[in-house]
Amino acid sequence: MDLFSPVTLGSMELRNRVAMAPMTRMRSGADGVPGELVADHYAQRAGLGLLVTEGTYPSAESRAYPNQPGIATEEQAAGWARVARAVHEQGGVIVMQVMNGGRVSHPDITGTERIVAPSAIAIDGEVHTPNGKAAYPVPHALTTDELATVRQEFVDASRRAVDAGLDGVEMHAANGYLLHEFLSPASNRRTDGYGGSPAERARFVIEVTTAVAAEVGADRVGIRISPAHNIQDVAETDAADVAATYRALVDGLAPLGLAYLSVLHRDPEDELVRELADRFGGPLMVNTGFSTMTTREEAHHLIDRGLADVVAAGRPAIANPDLVERWAGDHPENEPNPGTFYGGGAEGYTDYPRLSA
Repeated sequence: MDLFSPVTLGSMELRNRVAMAPMTRMRSGADGVPGELVADHYAQRAGLGLLVTEGTYPSAESRAYPNQPGIATEEQAAGWARVARAVHEQGGVIVMQVMNGGRVSHPDITGTERIVAPSAIAIDGEVHTPNGKAAYPVPHALTTDELATVRQEFVDASRRAVDAGLDGVEMHAANGYLLHEFLSPASNRRTDGYGGSPAERARFVIEVTTAVAAEVGADRVGIRISPAHNIQDVAETDAADVAATYRALVDGLAPLGLAYLSVLHRDPEDELVRELADRFGGPLMVNTGFSTMTTREEAHHLIDRGLADVVAAGRPAIANPDLVERWAGDHPENEPNPGTFYGGGAEGYTDYPRLSA
């Protein structure tokens, strides 16, 4: 395999094996409708084999950040249709990461009376709200009956995304948000069959993904996981429990025939990552995480060694809209500006120069 060779993920034909990782950028306004600026941002990066959007909320209650885009309303869906058209006009492929923020939020952000989680356990820390910093509130522990509503929100959001013209959806089961909260014993203390054993903690994630695949087609659905990433108080520190949990999860997902499994892990050659890839049996996307930027050399290594089918890059894709062209020609890269990662306007979003400039 070669980094710049085509690859098929389910129903999606990618012209190279470099993906843009999903990254929170917070530029869709208070109404959560992505506008022309967002469309320009993704269209500029359409040369990457796959674009994964920032986490997009399926319901008001699931919103995690101010100015985060949603897919809960027709207006938001129309905004995403604009984005999809812009990307497709440039020959790109784009999937939406559907994300319920769970307890990583605040009512001042969601505009609802509560935030939700598997269990009534708050994150230790403060959240940035439109009204300033505030302590993370104790979330409402979803009842068994309410889980069906949350699952349907993922299904309805995925249908809206595909109907809006996106090529697929990615279930966000990583980085401490709701689906990941179900997987960890630190955030899931349930006793109703959705918590307790590793298999029970994996159950809701499997049910959500199964329902979405039935609605839009498994060949349009991916899922992102981050075993032992230990972020936002979702601690996964018991190696045996982590292995058992993610084995149960992947064993439940493998029969669906999903488009891909995306694994965020500091070491893609880790024994558990390799085992999960084998158990999944389908296309694997890897992303090495937040500690270091993905480099051209690392991406080549992962593909050349057969450790991944696709490599997801985060910050390099922010700073280099023509990242694939730069990597293919071994050209220098723009440096990302962390001060413009979250929120704002065009600066640090659509104004990074291309090689042609």
